[in-house]
Amino acid sequence: MFETLFTVNAPNLNSKEGVRRSIIPVMNREKQLLDLKKSQNIAILLRAVEITNDEVCEALLEGNADALGVDLLKSLIKMAPTKEEEGKLKDIKDELTFKLGPAEKFLKAVVDIPFAFKRVDAMLYIACFGSEVEYLKGSFKTLETACEELRNSRTFVKLLEAVLRTGNRMNMGTDRGDAHAFKLDTLLKLVDIKGADGKTTLLHFVLHETIRAEGSHLSDAEQPTNVETNHQSSSHDEAEFGNGVNIISNLSHELASVKKAAVMDSYTLSNEVAKLAAGIAKITDVIKLNQVMVLDESSRKLFESMNGFLKKAEGEIINIQAQEDVALSMVKELTEYFYGNLTMEEARSLKVFIVVKDFLSIIDQVCKDLRK
Repeated sequence: MFETLFTVNAPNLNSKEGVRRSIIPVMNREKQLLDLKKSQNIAILLRAVEITNDEVCEALLEGNADALGVDLLKSLIKMAPTKEEEGKLKDIKDELTFKLGPAEKFLKAVVDIPFAFKRVDAMLYIACFGSEVEYLKGSFKTLETACEELRNSRTFVKLLEAVLRTGNRMNMGTDRGDAHAFKLDTLLKLVDIKGADGKTTLLHFVLHETIRAEGSHLSDAEQPTNVETNHQSSSHDEAEFGNGVNIISNLSHELASVKKAAVMDSYTLSNEVAKLAAGIAKITDVIKLNQVMVLDESSRKLFESMNGFLKKAEGEIINIQAQEDVALSMVKELTEYFYGNLTMEEARSLKVFIVVKDFLSIIDQVCKDLRK
């Protein structure tokens, strides 16, 4: 009796019944329309974010970038299905969505929104726009400030004058003994030129002379005219020297923006400006696509969001482009001041800031040595 009721006979693989029974279990499982790894990654992300599928779709319909944030929008870009996957998802009828896994169900809801991923792209542009503008403004301001620092630094000019005098002194009696200028790159070579003792470098000598001159200048400025001082005293000389070292050491702080500018790339900045300007097309595309949609509350909100942003963004981009022109013109003028006529490519290399930054590093080390 038991054997009759519960023993399962092996199915006849050639029979239609065998085929029918092998298909039924598959239909009861969740439909897998995406690549397995992609599906798993999307499912993990969905568990990590504290937002429902309905909230995501509502934000996309209304163009509310703030509701999703930069990170989620970037993740949505990565989730974008291939054309084949999108076709499969759209072919699934609404009454069959219960058979989809979490990832497929989420993407099904997203792709059912008209031009969904164009919306995502435009909203990501909006979400990143403010921080990108601030970054570019700050970068161009740094370049402008760096140019002003180099032109207005009394200490830096005094060092250049000292280098020029020393060079003319060394080349006295030659064709190069009456130079009126020198290439800025020469500053980096001073530490390689050593005196007869094999230890003292030309940079040590130049700095030593500049330090004494600057220390004396500061001391004279601080001393009341009615007080007699003994300039020959050892203690007074040491004080002057210490003041001079402090002045030269402070040059790194005085030229702080120059050091920041040295690590920038003008071409990268210009590319970012161009990319920002080109990104406006993402907004105008969505506005055009939305205009052919049936007017409802969500499409009205989408238009207001995109159009309102567009008006502000266009003004910001014009300002950024103008600031870019000013900053790069200042860099070109400064570079030509130190190097003479250059090609635009040479001027844009920011070489002048790189050389000064490296020179400041050498000066800092020499000043440490002189304090010992």
